[in-house]
Amino acid sequence: MTTPPRIALIHALKHSIAPIEAAFAQAWPAARLMNLLDDSLSADLARDGVLTDAMTERFLALGDYAAATGADGILFTCSAFGPCIDAVARAHAPTPVLKPNEAMIERAVTMGKRIGLLSTFPPTLVSMPPEFPTSVEVIPRLAEGALAALDRGDRATHDRLIAEASRDLRDCDVIALAQFSIAATAPLVAKATGRPVVATPDSAVDKLMKLLNAKT
Repeated sequence: MTTPPRIALIHALKHSIAPIEAAFAQAWPAARLMNLLDDSLSADLARDGVLTDAMTERFLALGDYAAATGADGILFTCSAFGPCIDAVARAHAPTPVLKPNEAMIERAVTMGKRIGLLSTFPPTLVSMPPEFPTSVEVIPRLAEGALAALDRGDRATHDRLIAEASRDLRDCDVIALAQFSIAATAPLVAKATGRPVVATPDSAVDKLMKLLNAKT
């Protein structure tokens, strides 16, 4: 029997781990998962406000570590670090190295030309819009205070603030949830807006399965 692929999951927020593990459990339970967490990445980006060469080197080191464990694919779950992840992908080609957003973006652009982008982490709304093709209009919206609520364990407030913020995106064709940590709010956002919603975890798992020609 062929050994199932080993997938390295690299996180900058501890809140991203449960949503992506749940997506794998649902769609690809045979995959062998390993988690690497460095939550100082998100804290340092929030402090510095820009991606630096030093940050890229840290991502390259994480990619090297994942590759050294025998990973068949690498999935980053941190949405604000696109250029750093691109550097890892170049360094480890042809091994699949996915940004958290790319599969969701591919799905969203098939659903409309006006895409609402909802996030709880401000740097994501700077780094992520350029990842969309120029053929669509991206409308960013920050759910202020939601991430702080989640950090203190108040998921109810976190979810409520996201749903409230999403109402500003009701004129969009589709709403994209920019982070793994907010994927579980998709039903609330759909109810608040009446719009279709796409999330990162299930999209990312689906793309990895296709890239690795995997079966459940």
